[in-house]
Amino acid sequence: MEQILINLAIFAVSLFALLKASDFFVEAAENIGLSLGIPPFIIGVTIVAFGTSLPELASSIEAVLMGDSKIVIGNVAGSNIANIALVLGLVGVVGKQVKVNEHIMNVDIPILVVSAFLMWFVVHDQHVSYFEAILLLVALVIFLVYSLSNDDGEETEKTKISWKSYATLLVAGIVIKFGAEYTINSIINLSELLGVSSGKIALSLVALGTSLPEVFVSLAAIRKGKTDMAVGNILGSNIFNTYAVIGIPALVGNLVITDDMLSFGLPFMVALTIVFAFMCISKKISRWEGMMLLLFYVFFIVELFI
Repeated sequence: MEQILINLAIFAVSLFALLKASDFFVEAAENIGLSLGIPPFIIGVTIVAFGTSLPELASSIEAVLMGDSKIVIGNVAGSNIANIALVLGLVGVVGKQVKVNEHIMNVDIPILVVSAFLMWFVVHDQHVSYFEAILLLVALVIFLVYSLSNDDGEETEKTKISWKSYATLLVAGIVIKFGAEYTINSIINLSELLGVSSGKIALSLVALGTSLPEVFVSLAAIRKGKTDMAVGNILGSNIFNTYAVIGIPALVGNLVITDDMLSFGLPFMVALTIVFAFMCISKKISRWEGMMLLLFYVFFIVELFI
């Protein structure tokens, strides 16, 4: 029991360090981007979008390097499930009635559904080839290029920054590396001590932890009346997770996809994505729909361990 508590503490501290370091890394990257004259819009759809998935990406690459790559698919599927069922569920309940604008309905949601099915087809044979990894990254580039095509072309003045931004970027990068390493180490140790697959821990604990920033960002956006930001943040994060957090680690090493993932985790993610798309047909997410999404998440966690 003592070893379990120690590893839980290491997991909590290292995950917190990973999340905070990712925040500092993104903030420093934004400042450096502005100092180079890069428009805020481009920074938003590239650096910030990348930043929301940085904890998942760092922990997934570390998992591959440490020889427990089944964490990767669990990390992606679990985070995507938590983002829709937990985060958007809370957004729907707190926001009472969240409006979904025309652009999200006509563009972002179809792209989200396509990304979910593409992920399923890529891993269905329990192997992600180099070709499939490159295909996912090409899909990510297409998504980013499309997002950038909406830029209004407005010129941006370069801002001055101090050496502290570069130092922050470097230090945050180092903390991300070690935070990811200790997070994955604690997951492997917990899985051995509890007799539970590390993939299941990735689907639940890791996914929940890495989705906490989205919870706070989306709820803050709802309180400020920025419902588009609340929903768009989640959709962009899920799309980025699917393409980058599978594509990049698959180029680093072989990804292991378990039978449990194929029979439950992945189908649940795809089904939940479709349910969410149907919910958005009315161009709003009501409070009762938010409650239903939260019930989906409770069912998912209970069923995962039963």
